[in-house]
Order: sequence, then structure tokens, then C-alpha cells
Amino acid sequence: MVWIKEKLSGLWSLETNTPGARKTEVKKRREEKRKSMLATSMPDSADIYKASSVAEIRATLARLGQQEATVTARLDALLASQRDLSRQLTKLDLARAHLGSQVVQTRSISNGMLSSAASTASRISNAVNQLDREQAAVKSTLNVVDQVAELKACVLGVNGSMGAAQDWETAASYLHRASQIPDHVIDGAFAEEIVPTAEVPDAPRVTLTEASESLCGLFLREFDKAASEGDGQRVTRFFKLFPQIGKSDQGLDAYGRYVCTGVAQRARNNLSATNKRSDNLFYASALTKLFEQIALIVDGHEPLVERHYGQGSMAKVIERLQAEADMQGGIVLDAWADDRNLARKIKDVKSYAFSFLVQSFLPSQKSSTARSSSPASSRASEDEGVNMKEVDALLSETAMMLSRWALYTRFVATKINPGIEEHIAMPDLLANSRLHKKIVEALIEPFNIMSTFFFRRSVEKAFQMDEPPFDLTLNPNKPLGSNAPFITSAVDDVMYIVNQVLQRTLATSQRSVVASVMPSVSRVLTGDFFGMIQRKMRDESYPKAAIQGALPPESVIISFLVLINNLDISTDYLRRIVNSNLGKLDQNNQGQQQQHATIPDLFPFAHDAVFVETTLTSILTTFSSKTSDLITEAVEVVLKQVMRPRLRPVFVETFRDVEYLLDADDADPQTVETDAMVPQRFERGWMQFTLPIKRILTPHTYDLLISTTISYLARALEKRIWSYYGRVNELGAAKLERDISGIVNAAVKGGKYALRDAFVRCTEMTLILNMEEDEWEEIRGLGVEEQREQGMEWHLDASERARTRGIIDDGR
Repeated sequence: MVWIKEKLSGLWSLETNTPGARKTEVKKRREEKRKSMLATSMPDSADIYKASSVAEIRATLARLGQQEATVTARLDALLASQRDLSRQLTKLDLARAHLGSQVVQTRSISNGMLSSAASTASRISNAVNQLDREQAAVKSTLNVVDQVAELKACVLGVNGSMGAAQDWETAASYLHRASQIPDHVIDGAFAEEIVPTAEVPDAPRVTLTEASESLCGLFLREFDKAASEGDGQRVTRFFKLFPQIGKSDQGLDAYGRYVCTGVAQRARNNLSATNKRSDNLFYASALTKLFEQIALIVDGHEPLVERHYGQGSMAKVIERLQAEADMQGGIVLDAWADDRNLARKIKDVKSYAFSFLVQSFLPSQKSSTARSSSPASSRASEDEGVNMKEVDALLSETAMMLSRWALYTRFVATKINPGIEEHIAMPDLLANSRLHKKIVEALIEPFNIMSTFFFRRSVEKAFQMDEPPFDLTLNPNKPLGSNAPFITSAVDDVMYIVNQVLQRTLATSQRSVVASVMPSVSRVLTGDFFGMIQRKMRDESYPKAAIQGALPPESVIISFLVLINNLDISTDYLRRIVNSNLGKLDQNNQGQQQQHATIPDLFPFAHDAVFVETTLTSILTTFSSKTSDLITEAVEVVLKQVMRPRLRPVFVETFRDVEYLLDADDADPQTVETDAMVPQRFERGWMQFTLPIKRILTPHTYDLLISTTISYLARALEKRIWSYYGRVNELGAAKLERDISGIVNAAVKGGKYALRDAFVRCTEMTLILNMEEDEWEEIRGLGVEEQREQGMEWHLDASERARTRGIIDDGR
């Protein structure tokens, strides 16, 4: 194998002598080919040493011979291609020599022809650049000279205008022109040398500063004098001059003092009308006028301020106005609190004991005597301590002041942050103001306390004065003396107060008020109002018979049904109130519904509207959850204590003397007519005890009651059919089916069609009883899946169907 390596080394040396222009891809490809040749040319010598017989040695030698022939053929091919490679290398050498001569000629042309042109172009370019620099220097110098000349003209103009002429507008305009000149020009040595004259010997900076200060003092004096004299034109005249002399802050301060003086004077005039302080809305009107005056000032003067002082300059005036509003608003609130005896009323409200409610929730044996004497005696003494009319008027006045404060804060927020209409934020100017803290202490906190008291006391008083509907009876032949819905007077009274409290709370536009009052309303509704009805159901009106086996007294049943109506109607009223305040239209009363301001309009800051809507909705959710549970329990009580005892005798009377073992003689027309006696008996007895209850209950509660009653009736009918085991033949099965169908029609008459679903098992039982034998055998032979494919969904399982079929089988 040595000669193979020598040939390869010769080939490699040939490849290494190629020019550098050989591409990298060719080298990489040849390197890979070399490696593959080595891999195929080198035999696996280990195979020879592993051979254990002559045959294996010969086989190995044969493979080596084949590999040697392959390598030899490849080397011959490479040697044949060496001639082409040599020719290409020769051509490259010739081309390199030709290009060398071309390079020499190009360099000679460049040196001989283009070098002089390049040097000429360089000289021209340098000259042009030098000229540009000189021109720029000249322009800069001329600009400085012009500015210095302008400066000198301004200095002389200011001096002349402030002299005998006393032309303040011209002097201010000269100062304004001087302010446009750069500081380095004013403070430069050239200006200090050129500008001073015999009349104005000081440096220009000193002259301008002294003139500005002198004019500022003069303008302030003239402005204050014009303000004291009430000369609006002169006030406007000097107000516009402050920005021109570079004294915008002083001008805004003077203007702020001017408008604040007017605000303070008018606020004092509003409070000085002592003859009108007896009006319940006097202080709310005074606070409203204060906010309205500030808003009018901001709206009316903002264009003037923004035009002369720049965009956003009105914010500083608003700060001064807010400081004055803090003072004047605090005076109004202090006077209001003193005049209305707010501290004493809050103390009386906090100390109120709610004796009637507390005694009503005591155990019946302990509270009976207390309740008998408390409404008459304690009510008068408690009402003397807290006058509900005064509390109501105080709440209305407080709500009005809070709503005006909300409008004012929204107005100021939009002026300080213009362009933001949604999710605006309360400015720090208002959030940190003394008036805001005063409003929290004097308005918001008392409002929260008194609103909770007012609502709970109203609930207590509503139950103290509660009156049931009159002339209600369970006799279907007598008319009812009242109009539906049949509820006690407490429901209307309490729901009216709920609507009033919620509307007043929302009108304040204060998130903190909503966060305090609405949970309190929910707590009183679910605790006191709901608890009073629940206690009456449990202790006073529970329909329990005095004697075992007898029916409860009619008055107790009626009272219990009315209390069920109280729960249902109060939930419906509350749903309407909440939806109305949320801005949702009532589908049943769209034309008569009163329109309220939407929640986003009342609560524009941040995400307050979402919080208010959630809080308001939670009142309805919590209350309806508790009432629905209690209504369900009450319906079960009515079913157990009233409906079942009255249904049993109806059932007995319905199937009295009824037989279902009939022969052919029993199928004559006269007998067929008597078959209608069973449905007629049931309908007569059913309507006699369901119709009076239907007249009293609300449609929703009656649907719940009739659904549970019909479910019980369906189970009773099913048991009745099972009881006829062995007492029904084919003719009797047909009669039984007609009777059951008639009873079902009478029971669901006037109700929802879905009530029939309760009788599905009974209907299937009568269907099985009336099947032909071959039809029954066919159905019984089908599997569950096959029956479903044919549209048969049974509510009876296979054993119950077989048992039902056995009723008639044993009767044959």
C-alpha cells in the first residue's frame, strides 16, 4: 500500500501549488474526496488476523483486490485531469501578465493627466470653504450689530416712554422686544460699549432690569387701584401688560387676588341674608352660588388669560381661587353645622335604641308583653328625641351640597387636565384641599350615619304602622275587598324609602357615600325587613291546625299567604328600583319609567362607575337570594299544612264508588256518560281549594305552589293506580285512562303546559294498561337502545313497566 500513499502525496502537492484564486468550495470538495478515498482504499487489516481458516483468508484477499482495483481507477482519473488543470494555470499566468501592463498604463495616465486637475479642485474647494466661513462670520457680526442696534433702540424707547410721555404700553412693548434678544448679546462687551448713552449711561442689562421692576411696581399699583375702583377696563389693560415685561407670575397673582376679592365679597353677601336661613336649602344654595361664581370666572376669563399668558396659565389662577373656596366654603359649612345643630343630631341618631325592632326579634314568650306596650309608649318618647322630618331635610340639603361639590370637582378636573373626558382623575389640588377635608368631616360622614339611621328607623316605623289588606277570604263565592297585589302596607312604605335613599345616595356622586350607605341598606333589608317578615311567618302566622287532623284557621292561612306576597312583591319592587337607577328600562313599564342620570355621568372619576354599579347590583342579589329561599320554604309549609289536608278528601270523593272491573254491559252510552263523574268530582273539589289561594297569591308564588302541589298529586295518582292491582280489566283500563286524563286536564287547567310533565309516569302507566298483547310483547322484547331509536323514552323502568302490566293481567 506504500505506492498508493506516494501517488496520493503527489496529487496533494499538485493541489497545494494551485493559485490563491482557487475557490474554497473546490478545496473543501477535494478534501472530502480524499478522505473518502482513504476510507475505501485502506482495508480492514483486522479481518486477516481474525481469519481462522484458509477460506476466510482467501475471501479477505479477494476483497482487498477489489478495493485495490477501485482505488487504482480513481487515481488514474485524477492523473488524467491533471493536464487540464495545467492548461488552466498557464492561461491564468498569461492573464496576470496582461493585467500588469494595463495597471502600469493606468498609473501613468493618472499621474500625467489627472493629478493637476485634482490639485486644482482641492484649491478651489478650500477657497470656497474659506469664503463660506468668512460670509458666516460677516452674517453673525451683522446679526449681532442688528441685535445691538435693536437693543439700543429698546433701551432708549423704554427710557423715553417712561419719562414725560408715560406711555406704559409702548414701554412694555420695548421691554418685550428686548426680551427676544439673546442674553449673550445683552451681556456682551460690544453691547455694553455701544448701547450706553449720556441719557442712559448704565449697562443694558441694568437698565432693562430696573425698567422692568419699575414698571411691575407701577402696574401693580395701577391694577390694585383699578380693582378697588371697579374699573374693569383698566384692570384688563394693566393685566395684559405683565407678560410683556416678563412678570407673568406677578400678573397672575394680582389677578388671582382680584377675582378672589370678588368671590369673598359675594360669598359674604350670600351668607348675610339672615332672613332666609330658615329655608332648608339656604346653605346648599350659598355653597352652590360659590361654586357657580368660580366656574363662571374660570370659563369667562380663561380665553383672556390663555391668550396673553400662554396655554395652561389658568391653572395658577384656579389654585388661588381654590384657596379662596377653601376659606369661604369652610365658613358656609361651619355656619350650616352650627345653625342645624348637626353635632346634637348626630349624637341623638347614634344613641337611638330601635326598641321596637330589638323587642320584635326577642323570643316570643319574652317579647309578647314588651311588644304589646312598646309601639304606643316608646314610639312617642323616641320620636321626640329624633325628628324624622328634620333628619330627612338635613339629608336632602347634605345630598345637594355633595352633588354640587361633585360637579365643581369635575369642572376643575377638566380645566386642569383638558382633553380628558373619560376616567378623569381627582386633581391633587382638590384632593389635598382644606375644603375637601371639611366636606368629608362635615358632610360625608354625617350623611352616612344619618342615612343608615333614617332607613332603619323608616323600616321600624313601617312595621309599627303595618296594616294588612282587608276583606280577604278563602271563600271563592265572596269577592275580595282589596286590590291586588295583596300585601301589607310595610312593603310599599319600605320600598318607597329604599328608592328615596338610593336616589339620594347616587345624587351625591361620592364613592365613599355609596361604599357606606348601600351596604347599610342591604344589611337593613336582609336583617330587619326580611327578619321581621320571617319572624311573623314563624311566630304569628304559621298555618298550624289547633286540633290534630283539622285545617288551620282561615285568618292564619290568609296572613301567611300575604306574608309570602310581601317577600315576592318586595323583591320585584327592589329589582325595578335597582334597574331604574342603573338606567335599565323596565319591559313592563317603559312609557311611565322616570329617567335618571346614568351612573357614568354621576361618577366620572377613574373606575367609580363600575364600583357603584357592582355595589348597587349586590343589594338586589343578596336580598333576592334570601327571599327566594324563604319563599320556597313557605311554599312547602303551605303544601304540607294547607294543600295536602284539603287534597286528601277531594281524592277520596273523586274515586268514591268507582270500579274498573267492567263487563260488556257496563259499556252502554249511559255508563259512558257517568264516566265523566270522576273528572268532574275532582275538578269541583280541586277548584274549591286552589282558586281562593290563587286569588290571593301573586302569579309567581302561585306557580311555585301549584307546581309542588301537582307533583304531590302526581305521586298520589301513581299510588292510586298501583292500588288497583288485580282490580282492572281491559274495559276498566280504558275507563281508568279517561279518568286519569280528565284529572290531569283539570289540575293543569289555566296553568303552564309544563305542569303536565309531572304526570308522565301516570300517563305511561295507563298507556301500558291499554296496550294490546302483541304490542306489549313487541315493546318488552326491545332493548333500551332500540326503544330510544324508535322514539320511546320511558320514565318507568323495566320492572315498573312489567309490574304495571301485571295490574291488568291479574285482573283478567
